[in-house]
Amino acid sequence: MISAENVTVRFGDHIVLDGKDFAVPTAAISGIYGRSGTGKTTLLRLLAGLRRPDSGTVLFDGDPLAPVGSIAMLDQHPRLVCNPRWTLARIITEPGDITRRRVDPVLFARRTGLDRELLSRFPSQVSDGQLQRACLARALVQQPRYLMCDEPTAMLDPIASADVVTMLRSIAAGGTGIVLVSHDPDIIDELCSTTTELL
Repeated sequence: MISAENVTVRFGDHIVLDGKDFAVPTAAISGIYGRSGTGKTTLLRLLAGLRRPDSGTVLFDGDPLAPVGSIAMLDQHPRLVCNPRWTLARIITEPGDITRRRVDPVLFARRTGLDRELLSRFPSQVSDGQLQRACLARALVQQPRYLMCDEPTAMLDPIASADVVTMLRSIAAGGTGIVLVSHDPDIIDELCSTTTELL
């Protein structure tokens, strides 16, 4: 479990998070929602180990440091986190390349509903929904214990959004702990077993 206890984050004189608690169990989807500017993404970055709180503690299975490769991120803007010069196949297999592990991109494309014919294309040649599927496949290649999702359906049409929601349910059922950040309480209510609203 990832646990954040009494965490506070400041940007200059501005307090973004003030004494917040949050827990991320495995095999469940935990939701964070609220208006823009309330600290949702900041809390997600704390839980992902990408930032330390100014006060309070974040523990990863009781340790202050997350094990390498145990946490994956799914961003709301897939085009900002993908190398435009890489094919979708290379984007998907990137975690395997880093760990020198052979990965079959077709297998992971199939798991996320991405047409294998798209694997040779570049980000500019596919839709946002197709690229987000590739990003989700890349996260699955990493085999994380926890998956952090920052507004993963914000840029998608309703059909692509529904597909991502279905995949997140399946990933959680397989034992992965998921944190879902959204400004949409309906998605949070539909998917999450526990929710936290940031005001």
